[in-house]
This record gives sequence, C-alpha cells and structure tokens, in this order.
Amino acid sequence: MPPSLTRFADETRIALDNLTDRATNLLYPTIRLGVTGLSRAGKTVFISSLVHNLLNGGRLPLFEPLQSGRVARVNLEPQPDDAVPRFQYEDHINALVRDRIWPDSTRAISELRLVIDYKSASGWNRMFSSGKLAIDIVDYPGEWLLDLPLLNQDYATFSANTVVLAKTGVRQELAAKWMQLALRVDPDAPADETTARQLASTFADYLKACKADERSLSTLPPGRFLMPGDLDGSPALTFSPLPLNAESKVVRGSLRAMMERRYEAYKSVVVKPFFREHFARLDRQIVLVDALQAINRGPEAVQDLERALADVLACFRPGNSSWLASLVGRRIDKVLVAATKADHLHHESHEQLQAITRRLVDRAITSIGMAGAGIEVLALASVRATREATVKQDGHVLPVVVGTPMDGETIGSERFDGLRKTAVFPGDLPQNIEPLFRTKPLASDMSDGALPDLNIIRFRPPELIETGDGIRLSIPHIRLDRALQFLLGDRLA
Repeated sequence: MPPSLTRFADETRIALDNLTDRATNLLYPTIRLGVTGLSRAGKTVFISSLVHNLLNGGRLPLFEPLQSGRVARVNLEPQPDDAVPRFQYEDHINALVRDRIWPDSTRAISELRLVIDYKSASGWNRMFSSGKLAIDIVDYPGEWLLDLPLLNQDYATFSANTVVLAKTGVRQELAAKWMQLALRVDPDAPADETTARQLASTFADYLKACKADERSLSTLPPGRFLMPGDLDGSPALTFSPLPLNAESKVVRGSLRAMMERRYEAYKSVVVKPFFREHFARLDRQIVLVDALQAINRGPEAVQDLERALADVLACFRPGNSSWLASLVGRRIDKVLVAATKADHLHHESHEQLQAITRRLVDRAITSIGMAGAGIEVLALASVRATREATVKQDGHVLPVVVGTPMDGETIGSERFDGLRKTAVFPGDLPQNIEPLFRTKPLASDMSDGALPDLNIIRFRPPELIETGDGIRLSIPHIRLDRALQFLLGDRLA
C-alpha cells in the first residue's frame, strides 16, 4: 500500500477508536494516563505506590480532592481492554511491602483501571456529573516511546543519525565492534542472512552497553532490540543501520535493500501498532527520568538524557484542543516530567534536582521548537526508602540519608549485606548547574568541584510498621501528591 494510503488508513482507524472512546466517556467519564520512563526510572514502583496510597488513604495533603474530603471511595475495577495484560498490582505490592524488594521492571505494555467516587466542588458540576472517574493507567517501556520518531524517518535518515551519534563521546568505544563490521560490508552486495544477523547482533550489543548502569545513556532506539520478547529472531528485528553514501541508490536484492525492507517492517509491525492502539488514545502522560543517575555519570550522560527528552517530548502535543478535534484526534493536554529517587538525596538538594530537570526539559523543548505549555517538572520519590538525619564528622555537621542498602551495594571498600541500616552522606548538587550542560567541561569544572561528586547507592524498600489495629501504613513517598494534583486534580474538581 502506498505510504499516503497507509497513513490515511492509520489516521482513520485512530479517529474511529477515539470516537468510540468518547462515546463511552459520555456514560462513564474516563481518563487514560500514560506512564513511561527512561531506563530504570521506576515506572512499576510509581504505579504501585500511586494506587496503594489512593486505596489505603495515604498521606496526600496536596491532592486537593482527597484532602478536602470529596473522595468517597477508590477501588480497582476490570480494565476495558481485554487484549492488554493487566498491571499486576497485587504482586508488585507484595514484593514492595512483604518481601521488601523492588518489583521487576516494565518489559511490555500493561493496564490497570482505578475508579474514584467523588463529590464535585462545584454545585453546577454536581448536577451533570456522574460523580465517578475511571482512570485507565497504561504502563509502557520508555524505549517504545523513543521509537515513535522513527515513523518520520526513512532508513537512510535513521542510518545517518545513528552513525553520527555512534561517533560521539563514549559511544565511539562502545560502538567500535559494530562500526568495524558495518564499514567492512558492502551495502550493494547481494543480501546475506548471516551478515544481517551479525550486524543486528553487534548493533544490539552496542545499545545494551549504552544502557548499562556504568554508562546510563538514554537515546537507544530501536527499543525492541533491548527487549525483543516474542519477536526475537524475526526479520523485523534482524537489521542494522549502515554507513551509506547519501548519493547512492538502492540496488535491488542488495544487503541495503534487505535492511531497508526490515526497518520498514519494524515500523509497521512494532511501532505503528503501539502508536495507533495505545499512544494515540492517551489523555495525560507522566515521563519518569532517572536524572540523578545521569548527573552522577557526568555531562555526557546528562546531554544524552536531554537528547532523549527532546525525542520524547516531540511525540507529545501538549495543549487544549477543540471539542470537535478531540473526537477524532486526541491531544495529550498535560505532561509531567518527574525526576525520581529524590529520597537518595537530602531534601536540601531536592530543589537543585528539580532545577536541573527543568533545565533539561527547557533545553529539549527549545531544541525541537515546541511550546512548553502543559508541561510540568517535579522531583519525587514514588517510594521513600530513606529518612533524613545529621552526623558529626571532623567537626562538621553532615546531612545524611538513612536506609538499608541493597545486598551487594558498596561504598569504598565497604560492602553491604541488605540487612543493616546505615547513614550515607550522598553529596550535594551544585548551585551552579551550568557545567553539567557544557559539551566539553572546562578545566575549572574539574578542579573546583563544580561537577557533583555524589555517593548514590540503591536502598531496599522501607519496612512498613503496623498500627495497633494490625493495619499497615500506606507506602511513604515524596511529592506523589503533587504529581496526582497536576495529572488528575482538574478532572475531579
């Protein structure tokens, strides 16, 4: 099918899906909340904590509908999309609360429906409102979101962008094996399956090396190369970008022709269905980022996170749409970018973590020529695994966080067993954040301590103490209530 007809067919199907959703919403008001994140940002933990706090009357003072007493009941109901796996909330809560381990990270799309019975603050609204709001939480990997820009790139453009990026900074070393192989092959030679598999395998290894904790890079499309699932070994995942001559034409039956065909198959089989069936139906979105990890890895990781955020935000069109336009083409009118794991820092550094994340978002928005309306930034901890304290050392009072480091975590020569609590001085984020955003740090940045020296380790989830009635307290957090107010407050007004 010609591209124009394919695009028309996709848009028609999206419009029909949205019309169906809107008709259902007239009887049962629903908001579809997308939750995604970039590499270990804590999507599963965020959803589990959000739902647990709402179901169990958690401390959410800045979530106005709950604080004012207008929320009568919150409960889980069967989700409307039977073909989408259910978000296994109960299993994740058991892992967090009973076993005190972090649940497995998101590997595929899942969904959960939360229903809030409430009383509107407006007498006028109470006359016409059902007093119920269904929240369909759609959890999906951030790698899938980073694939959406591929829809507007042909194979030659994708190859050129990937090769240029692979020659920068630490990527040059990580991509060496793949680039050596890609430079040796002749794109115009006859298509060969063995060569295609070797290229795809070494390219996937390069992406995995970029994602590893010690690098913490964020720009990693195609995302399914990192989580192939049931597509593992399929032609749609057996391709690789190639260094190409921009002037050359595609030779029929060549290796390049094979790669181009499989790249287009990847977009058709993987990216388009996700966009059409899930992303295009979202109303609100939260993007979780592990900005702290990127800061800890240095300017290159920060700049890569900025690049990834630009790609992510380019997928959204924040802002209000007309009633008629919203029937056929939904518009995500609010996007929250949240820097997670704020509990790993003393509260004195939270404002700086938020400022750095705001700067990342602002620079990303500027780079893609987009307005910032409808985009908010927040530093939060979905689950607060530490408490704050102070210790005296060498005559100085140091702000510390106290928690139970995970088994195997180390600080210097000390290795933790996952059982013993300890106080950790995490370091301070700098007041001057400019050095983090320089393409090439200055000598003064390295010598005067302008770049942060952080002591970031992973902590176990907190132990929840039971009350006298045997009821466990809700999961502690930092600013989860502010996130809820931004994302849902207006829909419960």
